[in-house]
Amino acid sequence: MKKLKSLLAAAASLFIAADSQAGDIVDVAASNKSFSTLVTAVKAAGLVETLKGEGPYTVFAPTDEAFAKLPKGTLESLLKPENKQKLVAILTYHVVPGKVMAKDVKSGKVKTASGSSFKMKVSKKGVWVDNAKVVATDVKADNGVIHVIDAVILPKSK
Repeated sequence: MKKLKSLLAAAASLFIAADSQAGDIVDVAASNKSFSTLVTAVKAAGLVETLKGEGPYTVFAPTDEAFAKLPKGTLESLLKPENKQKLVAILTYHVVPGKVMAKDVKSGKVKTASGSSFKMKVSKKGVWVDNAKVVATDVKADNGVIHVIDAVILPKSK
């Protein structure tokens, strides 16, 4: 429990700085060292201009540590140009059209920018997006909001 509180305190301190800065979703993510892998992936997928757009967007952003949990070689493979379509599908699965603040989150299915849906679960123990736990909320950007998650969520195979 003590470790969890320490992790949450550290995460919160990381995002206070981002919260006070103006900028779009990409700028806010790029200004935070915890999102360097996400920013690299967004660039590789060609989604920078989209996420710099008017929005608003809600992004469930995996940290670098979340990307590190993927099976060995997965990230490297996704970043290759020939896998761009798969990377776009994964990244847009983390984006919800509109600005959804933490206080407005409810359990249920949520439609993503990819056209798929993920399951949102809200309980006394926390908030989950599929199997990823939300570890920080309401990191504001000029064109939306970022909620930080501890795992990369993957769209269901069709």
